[in-house]
Amino acid sequence: MSTVQATAADIAGQIGMMWEVLKAPLLVPLLKSAVYICIVMELMLFVERLYMGIVIVLVKIFMKKPDKRYKWTPMADDDLEIGSADFPKVLVQIPMFNEKEVYKISIGAACNLSWPSDRLVIQVLDDSTDPIVKDMVETECLRWESKGLNITYQIRETRGGYKAGALKEGLKHNYVKDCEYVVIFDADFRPEPDFLRRSIPFLIHNPEIALVQGRWRFVNSNECLLTRMQEMSLDYHFTVEQEVGSSTHAFFGFNGTGGIWRIAAINEAGGWKDRTTVEDMDLAVRASLKGWKFVYLGDLQVKSELPSTFKAFRFQQHRWSCGPANLFRKMVMEIIRNKRVNFWKKFYVIYSFFFVRKIIAHMVTFFFFCVVLPLTLLVPEVEVPIWAAIYIPCIITTLNSVGTPRSIHLLFYWILFENVMAYHRTKATFIGLLEAKRANEWVVTEKLGDALKNKDKSKPVKKARGPLFGDRILPQELGFAAFLFFCGLYDVLYGKRQYFVYVFLQVITFTIAGFGYIGTIVPS
Repeated sequence: MSTVQATAADIAGQIGMMWEVLKAPLLVPLLKSAVYICIVMELMLFVERLYMGIVIVLVKIFMKKPDKRYKWTPMADDDLEIGSADFPKVLVQIPMFNEKEVYKISIGAACNLSWPSDRLVIQVLDDSTDPIVKDMVETECLRWESKGLNITYQIRETRGGYKAGALKEGLKHNYVKDCEYVVIFDADFRPEPDFLRRSIPFLIHNPEIALVQGRWRFVNSNECLLTRMQEMSLDYHFTVEQEVGSSTHAFFGFNGTGGIWRIAAINEAGGWKDRTTVEDMDLAVRASLKGWKFVYLGDLQVKSELPSTFKAFRFQQHRWSCGPANLFRKMVMEIIRNKRVNFWKKFYVIYSFFFVRKIIAHMVTFFFFCVVLPLTLLVPEVEVPIWAAIYIPCIITTLNSVGTPRSIHLLFYWILFENVMAYHRTKATFIGLLEAKRANEWVVTEKLGDALKNKDKSKPVKKARGPLFGDRILPQELGFAAFLFFCGLYDVLYGKRQYFVYVFLQVITFTIAGFGYIGTIVPS
């Protein structure tokens, strides 16, 4: 027994000696450089958030609303069947893929839009691979067609190009040629009947406008803590980012759904492209470089569903983080060389829209608060200024919370959760920048609709049982939890910085995520 203890003591002593030998000449300079880089990135994000905070206040106080800034007159309120020729012909596209739980929602909402039936073409683009679901969707389309609606059920032999491919294919049909505008709703989106009447006048009276984007609202935001966290992030995006882009440069990223395009603008920009997983952002940037303007309407709200399972949310965030980084890689030189937009708009698109929001924001959140700051607890020779570790992050977080005042009490947990998700977003960002193996991975976000609410009224939701590791138990999150626990424990035993309180809270969050206890757990 004494021999084993002596051997263990020798090994520990050797490890300690190697640590001291490597620390001063190698680890300390590297960690100091990492701290400086993270502080620079943090200041870039801080300036960006502060700028948008100031602009949104000025917009709300001094700037006129969109219907006052642009020409806008309401559509006629008389009988829709009288003088319907004055209404432009509109195409409604509803792309779907095995949307068993929600397909009726978007089809029904589209069919109930307040627009003359002879001036409305509804196109259900079904890429489903489940024959039962395909039959259900087709039957629903036939049901509405029997009521006099001009609704068409379209399928393809392959899913080439995924959503972009389906939308592109849908525009090729002869019956679409007379349509001037196209509005897109994903399968879980349910627009109000007056959606077209409120949005289309902007396009009719302002020929320079290509896109009118509505705001998403979430029918299941109170379902669980995961959906509340998502609501906080997305509300900031719509309340601040989209509003600032629309008001200052008439540019923002198309959200892929809940918006209406001028078909001529789509064609001039080169149509839908499937070179990245963010075909919506790709089209928006290309159209903007052609000189087209966009309008965001914060009061034009469209109900939708948030992913309520952690697996679905992770896949969605991978696509939303990888795609913009990959698009940035492919378009940055095209934006720089463009002659049709001015320098300040180029700067806004490259620096603010892409570089800071889509790349720096993810990286600084993960590397600074989940890697570099905990490592400084092990290397006391490297210090992080308190203003960089505490004060600036608090200000950034406060600015991020303006979109959802009702969730202000969840702000601290939102910070911890965002740090966990920053790992997935940073990994996806690097995959997009390097165009690695998963750069074009497209996994449709799972929608549950009312399935969980009705599970007691009928049979439980059936879901294929996936692998335990990688599906429910996530080794990478648990690995970070172990790393952070070691850093926090070292700070408790030998440190003087008191950061262990934050570190242990982050350990708990990574552990909860690692064991899959986030969001709705669907019965197998």
